[in-house]
Amino acid sequence: MKKIIILIPVFNDWESLKKLMLEINEIISTFRDINFECLVVNDASTIDQPKLIKPGNIKSLEILNMRQNRGHARCNAFGIRYVFQKKDFDYLLLMDGDGEDRPIEIKSLVDVIIQKPSVSVVAKRVKRSEGPFFQFLYKAHKFITLIFTGKNINFGNFSILTKEDVGRLHSKASLWSSFSGTVKKNVKFLNEINSVRGLRYFGPSKMSLFKLLIHSFSIIAVFKYHVFLRSAFIIILLAYLNSSLGNFSILLILFIIIFNLLIFVVSQRESEKDLINSHQNLSGVKEITHH
Repeated sequence: MKKIIILIPVFNDWESLKKLMLEINEIISTFRDINFECLVVNDASTIDQPKLIKPGNIKSLEILNMRQNRGHARCNAFGIRYVFQKKDFDYLLLMDGDGEDRPIEIKSLVDVIIQKPSVSVVAKRVKRSEGPFFQFLYKAHKFITLIFTGKNINFGNFSILTKEDVGRLHSKASLWSSFSGTVKKNVKFLNEINSVRGLRYFGPSKMSLFKLLIHSFSIIAVFKYHVFLRSAFIIILLAYLNSSLGNFSILLILFIIIFNLLIFVVSQRESEKDLINSHQNLSGVKEITHH
């Protein structure tokens, strides 16, 4: 029987987690020949954990309690490494705990992995729930990423990875900074499903403009050498066109230079050492039962 581990980072969103667990429990009930386990990475929440009960269709539910808050991306990175090193599994399913990754789409992810068991599946964002300004920024991020890296990265964390791909990713320094960028760089073949970004169960979105910029630059920074090479080519082209473009070409060159400096600075967030030592931030594992 195949085993899928669901990995969910949580920071203070305990009420959302409770609701999510119930919805996951209902969705996975249709898969009779797959065992589902759940690992929740508690990112040093400042709100006490409420009493949690393991739903019946989830074979085990464990809370990994972290000593210090490291952020969503690093919780995922730690979790991926922890699962690969400590757990027996066939597939790893990653999702957010706030409702924005819709549990109903777990069925689509698992259906595709059943059809092609050796190819990981990502949830491609075809519709988002945020306002028009955020959606515009997201499209701009995708366009800039495509121009400077040559990669169309249209997915986030919501995905199901084969054990082989988890092994391929679990020691990559860039995983400490960006999941989707690391997947795109290191996993050659990916299947995908169409995914609609859901609404948070409780409270406003935690994604600020600053966090969005860091998130965007972190993805691009995974391909920093591609970025530097493409930027050099564009700068040479703009210098050649200076006679016809005038000051506009100089402004564009300055923009590209500043952009590259920012990418270099953000790339320093990647750390193989911190990733490998991330287990030192684990304070304990708590198993949740029916009672």
